Amino acid sequence: MQSQVLAQPMARADVVEALDPDRLAQQAGNLPRIHSLLISHQGERILEQYYSGRTATQPANMKSASKSVISALIGIAIDKGYINSVDESVATFFPSFIHPQSPEIWQTLTIRDLLTMQAGLQSTSGRNYGRWVVSENWVDTALSQPFVSEPGSDMIYSTGSTHILSAIITEATGVSTREFAQQHLASPLGFRMAYWSQDPQGVFFGGNDMEITPRQMLAFGELYLNNGQYNNTQVVSEAWVENSHQSHAVSPRGQGRFYGYGWWLREMAGMLVPLAWGYGGQLIVVVEEYDLVIVTTSDSTPGSGRSSHLRQLYDFVENNILAVLQADRATMR
Repeated sequence: MQSQVLAQPMARADVVEALDPDRLAQQAGNLPRIHSLLISHQGERILEQYYSGRTATQPANMKSASKSVISALIGIAIDKGYINSVDESVATFFPSFIHPQSPEIWQTLTIRDLLTMQAGLQSTSGRNYGRWVVSENWVDTALSQPFVSEPGSDMIYSTGSTHILSAIITEATGVSTREFAQQHLASPLGFRMAYWSQDPQGVFFGGNDMEITPRQMLAFGELYLNNGQYNNTQVVSEAWVENSHQSHAVSPRGQGRFYGYGWWLREMAGMLVPLAWGYGGQLIVVVEEYDLVIVTTSDSTPGSGRSSHLRQLYDFVENNILAVLQADRATMR
């Protein structure tokens, strides 16, 4: 449900007046697990607030929001010719691997299927996550999961899918995913990669345990807001950004939730909004209608308040930010 875009974007003064950043920062402080809230408009920060002793220089674990970063790296690898296209067979990159149950179906699995969480392989997330990350070989274990649907059909959210993408980046480029990310993504955005965990074979974790600062998360969101450009440099193609923020799969988690290329799309305040989402409340929200990027980081340790915090966080973004702007824009018509 995409809202109509105004011919003229809201001026920064109007956005600031509508949101009242000081009031917004105070309201966010009532969320017990929040660590940071940042908002930029047309590339300029209009709100930056830290909570619970957190600071601007302290990296945050993006958790599954890093899946959107892996997607960007795949797009860059395609742009630079390391990967032919999203329709390239995954089997191309693992020539010695034979799927134990369904070798014929395995040959049809594509990079696109991994990006859109439509691989058809049994999920390695949720209740299967613990068993997967203690396995001796994460990539082989993810690839060896039984096919529970045809590739390209049902959405089955699985961190194993994005970890396979990380392995593909390494196979295709000849360098580690971290080195490729530093050279072609982090450096153009002006930062260095911090901690990023690896699997037993040394493949950097595709879809979890990547740490960057909230400001760096904001820069990544601004890259997508600006159609793949940052400081007049085309970091990833505009076509990749467009495809990433289109719905390719319908989430079974509830109405109004869809999936693009490593990005969630969620109906919020009458708009279909792309967001990078990570466990516990790590968010990068790209609001094209208002030239806005919203970043939150939160306490991701398991606890009784985690699920309720996530619901409160979504409500906060929708009701205290997006709905406020929608209402203010309505009065300008």
